[in-house]
Amino acid sequence: MSGAVDWIDRHFFPNFGKNWDDGLFRDRVLSHLSRDSIVLDLGAGAGIVAHMDFRGHAARICGIDLDSRVTENPYLDEGVVTDGSLIPYPDETFDVVFSDNVLEHLADPNAVFAEVFRVLKPGGRYMFKTPNKTHYVPLISKFTPHWFHRFVNRKRGRASEDTFPTYYRANSRADVSHLAKANGFCIESFELIEGRPEYLRMNAGTYLMGLAYERLVNVLPLFESFRVLMIGVLRKKS
Repeated sequence: MSGAVDWIDRHFFPNFGKNWDDGLFRDRVLSHLSRDSIVLDLGAGAGIVAHMDFRGHAARICGIDLDSRVTENPYLDEGVVTDGSLIPYPDETFDVVFSDNVLEHLADPNAVFAEVFRVLKPGGRYMFKTPNKTHYVPLISKFTPHWFHRFVNRKRGRASEDTFPTYYRANSRADVSHLAKANGFCIESFELIEGRPEYLRMNAGTYLMGLAYERLVNVLPLFESFRVLMIGVLRKKS
């Protein structure tokens, strides 16, 4: 990072460190865990996000992913290679199911929401963090090829094998409301958050554009729907 980028970090985003969004989501998940919770990480992957390590905060943590590395995820008691629409656990198994940056990759989100509802206990919660598709990052992603996403993420320090195709079929307030209602969930909370513009921290010029955008969407409620981050909590009624 250049000195100018570091200066903008310190003066405008002092409370936003690396992976700040994962830290926010971790806090939300922890607020619903207890030592006897049975938890499913839907889209657990290889365990590359340290904030998603909830060992010691729950009785059992399972994970599923299409990525075969899920079986070696160090944060899980059990990792299974499977699709989110075919969760290999009995009805009413889990107290909490969570997904960190997964909804944007779902080709059939309705099937996944239905399965999550099935495996949750009555009163259980499905918690997710995902990009808002009306933000500029998903909009650019939607109209660019997958090789470009891999290239950009390599520039940001993310390995190409950790970059997956995106569909953005569950990535707006309206999408989530429809999916929740269709599958029997009630929406317990829904947040739209704009923070440090990670994808524009390449140089001072792009960073300043991101800073201006961040100030605009956070100051004016009219532009709330253009914030980057969606964090939601859906509850299965008791």
